[in-house]
Amino acid sequence: MADKHLSSQFDAELSGISTRVLEMGGLVESQVAQAVHALSNFSGEVASSVLKQEERVNAMEIEIDRDLSSIIARRQPTARDLRLLIAVSKTIGNLERIGDEAARIARTVQRLLNSGVSSRMRLPVADLSFECELATAQLRKALDAFARLDTDAAVDVLKHDNQIDQEFDGLMRKLITYMMEDPRTISSAIDLVFVAKAIERVGDHAKNLAEAIIYIVKGTDVRHNPVDEVENLVR
Repeated sequence: MADKHLSSQFDAELSGISTRVLEMGGLVESQVAQAVHALSNFSGEVASSVLKQEERVNAMEIEIDRDLSSIIARRQPTARDLRLLIAVSKTIGNLERIGDEAARIARTVQRLLNSGVSSRMRLPVADLSFECELATAQLRKALDAFARLDTDAAVDVLKHDNQIDQEFDGLMRKLITYMMEDPRTISSAIDLVFVAKAIERVGDHAKNLAEAIIYIVKGTDVRHNPVDEVENLVR
């Protein structure tokens, strides 16, 4: 009876950790969307809000990491439970870095505003918004897959990773064209290169989350494997 009680407590602790990871994921997803909204609308107020949220994200990472260490020390989990805790540790690290990318975009907005750049300047900001939509959609799918430990959904995230890479490559070509046609845009365009790269990294972190889900369920590290091989594995 005591063993059953301990098992129930452990399950509740694992469930609580997973819930907080999803809460952290929702926060960083909102951060990225707000950061790009700040860029699209040249809003210093929204950019400042994104930077304030970074403190909360960092605090959540530390709190969850501390609780993970406590659970491992007290419960000494094995097999799938241990894989879950290891994957959660990697997941919150990826989420924290997504928050860093959002903060980087927000700081870029502030720098552009301080340099006197106007929203009327001809730059492909709308394309950045589209890249952001792709990246946040990938992150949302990865978090949903984590909530259900759904390997098929995780594989779907891996399959669509190239879309963000292709959008990034297209943006690079456009920005180079703008700089060649109007040298006045060079400084701002370079800032947008870093924004585009930050958004692309959000997609990379979503991919890492998807790989962690497969590790939890299957016990196999699928990093650096072709998508078709991963797909065969989860069948």
